[in-house]
Amino acid sequence: MGFSTSITEVILLIASVVLASGVSAQAMYAGLSLQSSIIQTVDISKRNLNTHIEIGYATVNDTATPRYFIIYAKNVGFMPITDFSLIDVYIGEYRRAILCRYNKDASVGSGKFNLTDADGDEVWEVGETAIIEAYPKTDIEASVYEAKIIPFRGVPSSYMFPPPP
Repeated sequence: MGFSTSITEVILLIASVVLASGVSAQAMYAGLSLQSSIIQTVDISKRNLNTHIEIGYATVNDTATPRYFIIYAKNVGFMPITDFSLIDVYIGEYRRAILCRYNKDASVGSGKFNLTDADGDEVWEVGETAIIEAYPKTDIEASVYEAKIIPFRGVPSSYMFPPPP
C-alpha cells in the first residue's frame, strides 16, 4: 500500500507540473499577444503624429480666369512626404469646400491640385514649405474661404481666409 501511494503522489505531481506548464504557457501567450497589440497601436499612433502639415497662408489668385487658390504649407512633422496623391485638399467657400485630388499636371478649371516643394525634388522634406495650387472647376466668389489639408494617417491643418481686396 505504501508503494501505490508513492506512485499516486508521483503521478499527481507530474500532472500538476504539466497543468501548471500549460497554464503558464497560455498566460505567456496572452501577455505577449497583448504586448504585440499595444506595440502595434503605439507604432500606428507614432506614425500618424510623425506626418503633420501646417498651413501658413492661403489666398486666391485672381490673375487667371477662373481664379484658383494658392496655399503655402509647411511639413512640421518628423517624416518627409513623397507620395502627394495621399494628401487630400479641401478648399472653397466656407462650409462648402470641395475635395481636390493631386495631379502633377493640374491646371486652371481641372478640379485638381498640384504641389511644388521648395527645392523642386518632389520630396516634401521636414521643415520645407510647399506651394499648393488648387484649381476648382468653377469660378469662385465668396466672402470667406477655408482650406483643409489632410495627409494620409497624419495630423490635418485648417485655415480660413478672406478673398484679396
